[in-house]
This record gives sequence, C-alpha cells and structure tokens, in this order.
Amino acid sequence: MEHENENQDEQLQPQQDEQTTQQPVETANTEDESISFKNRIDLSELQEGVASIKQEISKVIVGQKGMIDMLLASLLANGHSLIEGVPGVAKTISAKLLAKSLDIGFSRIQFTPDLMPSDILGTSVFDMKSSEFQFKEGPIFSNMILIDEINRAPAKTQAALFEVMEERQITIDGNKYKMDLPFIVLATQNPVEQEGTYRLPEAQLDRFLFKIDVDYPNLDEEVEILNREQALKGDLKTDKVTSHLNKAQIKKFQDIVNQIIIEEHLVKYIANIIVNTRNNPFLYLGASPRASIAILKASKAFAAIAGRDFVTPEDIKKAATPVLQHRVIVTPEREMEGITTKQIINQIIEAVEIPR
Repeated sequence: MEHENENQDEQLQPQQDEQTTQQPVETANTEDESISFKNRIDLSELQEGVASIKQEISKVIVGQKGMIDMLLASLLANGHSLIEGVPGVAKTISAKLLAKSLDIGFSRIQFTPDLMPSDILGTSVFDMKSSEFQFKEGPIFSNMILIDEINRAPAKTQAALFEVMEERQITIDGNKYKMDLPFIVLATQNPVEQEGTYRLPEAQLDRFLFKIDVDYPNLDEEVEILNREQALKGDLKTDKVTSHLNKAQIKKFQDIVNQIIIEEHLVKYIANIIVNTRNNPFLYLGASPRASIAILKASKAFAAIAGRDFVTPEDIKKAATPVLQHRVIVTPEREMEGITTKQIINQIIEAVEIPR
C-alpha cells in the first residue's frame, strides 16, 4: 500500500509542476498588458502623411532610404538640406519628387558662374505708367527651392542666400519681404568636379540643417533601376507622383514635432557632443550653438517619423553626423593623413557617455 501511494504521488507531481510553470506565464502576460503605453501626442496623421510621401517617392527612387528619411526630417524640422553626391545618383530628382508629393509652391534655380543676386531675389523695375519702381519677385519666392549645383555660383551670389535661409525674409531697397511658409531650401553639389566651382563659405554651410551624402546603389538596386527604366517606355518618371500634403498640414506637423518630448539628460547629452567638437585636437573648427539646436530639432523629427513622442539617444546619434559633418573642419595635419570629419564625429559620439 505504501508503494502504491508513492506511485500516486509520483504521478501527481508532474501535474503540479505543470500548474506551477503555467502561473508565471499568466503573470508575464498581465505585465505585458500593463507595460503597453499610448503616445501622449497624437502622431497618427503625421505617420500617415510620412508614409504617403515615402510611397510616392519610392515609385521612382530605388533605395536611398537614408536620404529620403533625412529629407522628410528636414521638412518636419523646418530646416534646409545640402545634398552631395556624384552626378547621376538622383540628387536633383529626389528633391523634385519631394516637392511634387507636396501641394506647395516649387521653384528650381540652376546656379552658374554668371548668376547675379538679383536673378535669385528679384529686382526693382521702373513702371512708366505709375512713375514708380515696382518690385518683381525672383524665383526664391516659393515654398520649396531647389538650388542645383549650388557651388557653381560666386561668393556675391552665395551671400544673397544668407538672410533668406536664416530669417525667411529678404531686404531690397530698404524694404523687407517675408517668405511664404513653409520655406525650405534643398541644394545639390558635386564633390568630385572642382573646375568652375566655388567652395561654400562656412557661414552658409552653417545654415543647412543637414548635409546628406548620397552613395551609389548596390547591384540589386542597379538592376531594379534598369528594369524600371525599361518599363517606362518613354513616359516621364515624375508623372506617377501625386501630391498629398498641403501647407496647413505641413505647418501642423512641424508644430507637432516641436512638441516632441526630450528629457533633460538627453539635452545635456547633445551639449556634451557639441562641446567635445570644440575641444577635439583633430578639429580646427568646432560646432556652434546653431548645431546643437539643429541636433535637437532633427532628433525630434526622427522620433516623430519613427512614431514616438519622445527622443531617444539613438535619435540623437542618427542626427549628429549629418548635422555636424559640414560644420566642423579637420586640422590640416589630420586632413593630410586622410582623416575625415565623419570619422572624428563618430569617435566623439562613441566617447561621450550615453545617459541612462
């Protein structure tokens, strides 16, 4: 009888073990439900808008997801972008497609060595009927401006962009003219060909939120590009793209991005990165306070694109390189050694402790 009771106990034991192992699973499910949270800021409309723009651009552009994300972040953060890459990697068409996917004004300015400031801003013309000078607006009076080959215009013409890029206004003949918002400048330049080009002054580079480097496509992307070109059969690429967001929606999304939450320790994290650029022995010129503000705005935009109403250290890391690489200058000694600004910025980001 004792043996029978022992067998019964042994048979019951596994069942009891199964019951005990099932309890933590139920607890874990309860914990998961309690951990789930909802954004404090409603980002649903913004997410739909971003997804629709990405879908429109992807009808023509193959790959280049990093560039598209930065262009969208530039739009949401109300900042300008400098797009750099060799000829033929879709710099200009990407900017045109972004503009076409938005229901806003668009103008394109081809920079050349003989371009004058009045060709961009406009000029006063004497009206014989009224015997007064009338101001004729230049192509800068639009919402999204594509400046193609920005480094081909001389310093005098470059200087014409200083005020309008920073203050969204121009001053001519003592009169101020405000730009219609949103006002975004997208500029392209070729880093290879230097003949007939002028290096952009640091003051102008500092006015660009991002410098976006566009690389060559990989093999699969190259094949897809060729297949799409073959399928066009003479049709225009841009005909497939339709507009989705209007001025009011863009302004609304920009206001939402400004409300994205960033903790105090992450603000200090941004400041630490910027201060380290000023103390780095490999850098001749460090980043200005405008750069720290740019990282703050860009990290908020990246968070919103990712569907979050709060900034993470990863958002700051993602924003740091495109924000800083055109603002800092490598010392001549290190430049001769082949060290680039990207390498130094990455070293600084790795050296600065991530707040917990």
